[in-house]
Amino acid sequence: MQFPNTTQDSPLPSIDFANFGDGTSPEALEIGKKLFEACRDFGFAYLLNTGIPQSHVDDMFAWSKKFFDLPPDVKKLAPHPKEGWKHRGYSAVGVEQVSQMVFDPTELAAIRQRAPDFKESFDMGPTENARIDNVWLSDSYLPGFRGATISFFDACRTFQMRKLMRALSLGLELPGNGDFLEKYHQEGENQLRLLHYPAAPAEVFAQGQKGRIGAHTDFGTATLLFQDHVGGLEVESPSGSGQFIAAFPIPGAVVFNIGDCLMRWSNDTLKSTLHRVCAPPDDGTGMVKERYSIPFFMSADSDVLIDCLPGCWDESRPKKYEPVTARAYIDMRLNATY
Repeated sequence: MQFPNTTQDSPLPSIDFANFGDGTSPEALEIGKKLFEACRDFGFAYLLNTGIPQSHVDDMFAWSKKFFDLPPDVKKLAPHPKEGWKHRGYSAVGVEQVSQMVFDPTELAAIRQRAPDFKESFDMGPTENARIDNVWLSDSYLPGFRGATISFFDACRTFQMRKLMRALSLGLELPGNGDFLEKYHQEGENQLRLLHYPAAPAEVFAQGQKGRIGAHTDFGTATLLFQDHVGGLEVESPSGSGQFIAAFPIPGAVVFNIGDCLMRWSNDTLKSTLHRVCAPPDDGTGMVKERYSIPFFMSADSDVLIDCLPGCWDESRPKKYEPVTARAYIDMRLNATY
């Protein structure tokens, strides 16, 4: 399938960070306003000139392929813990089933009996975390993988803290001249996920026997998504009509979306939008191509109380949600996926 090569051909907005600098200039304020508008109206955007080189992205995709090409018994030497909230290590095909705001054990069991998410994944987080340890393969199985993954995590984290959190704070007109959200993301409670959707006969997708990822929202503050050339990501239309539009892969652009926690934090000022991954059409071979993607999930510090942000509520627009810590909210959502 041929995709457009520029963001101008997409209905999703694009935000260029080329002139953001240190976040103190009039240009930075304008970028923040544009990002706010995109998050309010769409919940999704393409980000350009993030400072993460395309060569670094390409290198991480190469490492991801090397990892998933390992024999199953080797990958299982870095297993995801049984607790859903310990989101680290390797999960084989069919282990995880994304659900949307379902927490009842009986309902979750019924969902998992349907077509499971046909994907495998590897998750890691900050190298220093008192609560959750990373789960790595021994370097003897894939020398260089650990270092490459940590390096890419750090590159995403640098963009988050130097530009993205500042831009969101400026756009929301929060106190602190752009520093507000940064203060609540000091611990790096983030997760880098390597995803592989194996190739499979097109027929099994058409019959509903397999699925890639059903419609869902993300849990945390926000997400950066790096896609390969295959595509498949779809975003619900801003009209909320249940129609989905393609967020096709564009070289040099990063897909960005708001998560449920920031939507809640902003009293629904910002939009956490449903999105899904669909199998691309049969290209005539009878097979659906494999797909790789790399999301970077960003969350507030675990003990931060998610109450309503300044300026997002008043007497005419009261608070919609009870306060909850970031840890309690994310744990609740993760436990529903395993």
